[in-house]
Amino acid sequence: MKNELETTTLKSFQTELTRFFLGYKFALNEIETKINILKEEFKLIHEYNPIEHVSTRIKSPKSILLKVKKKELQPSIDAIRENIRDIAGVRITCSFVEDIYKVSAMLQAQSDIEVVDVKDYIAQPKENGYQSLHLIIKIPIFMSDRMEKVYSEIQIRTIAMDFWASLEHKIYYKYNKEVPTHIRTELKDAALQAAELDRKMERLNKEINILKANETETSFIDETPIAHLAKYLSLITSDRQVEE
Repeated sequence: MKNELETTTLKSFQTELTRFFLGYKFALNEIETKINILKEEFKLIHEYNPIEHVSTRIKSPKSILLKVKKKELQPSIDAIRENIRDIAGVRITCSFVEDIYKVSAMLQAQSDIEVVDVKDYIAQPKENGYQSLHLIIKIPIFMSDRMEKVYSEIQIRTIAMDFWASLEHKIYYKYNKEVPTHIRTELKDAALQAAELDRKMERLNKEINILKANETETSFIDETPIAHLAKYLSLITSDRQVEE
């Protein structure tokens, strides 16, 4: 009888844990869909895509347990769900700093996204030089028998910021976080150089955009089927207005 009860309890707990991790998987699916829609719209309408790359991850059970111990949380699913808000993570890489804020504003403006916290490590970099924009959000997911709002973290950064952060993480991992002082100093200097590179590339991009706006050549998009349809509908509308 005792073994049967233990088996039933274990099975119930496994089901609950499966639902727990599925919630974060579905949350990432929802966020990815939103980002893909923005990418497609920018590609077709604005002729420019501010989003270079998107990656996602769900924290491993080991990482979650380490954070539970670090935060001294109760070892319960409810406590983990409420207090560890970066289990589902999305990283968006943009070309330029201004793109980071554009993408952030568009995501925050969506009615079903609840913004819980914003940390701007671009305006105020971390002590080690780290730069990125972090959003903690809640996003609704609809399961067979319930609707849940799931915490997720979105990190938005430039290519240069991402390159620096990736190498910094590898170095700290290699040294088991005991990095010599001179290496920490070099890393911070590299972060400053990456930030300067971002500013320089952004200035160049603005100059190119000004030159492009002054061009008078007809774009090849004018020959697309959509362009032909637009011209046709425009002519019909104009003719009707003249007749009236």
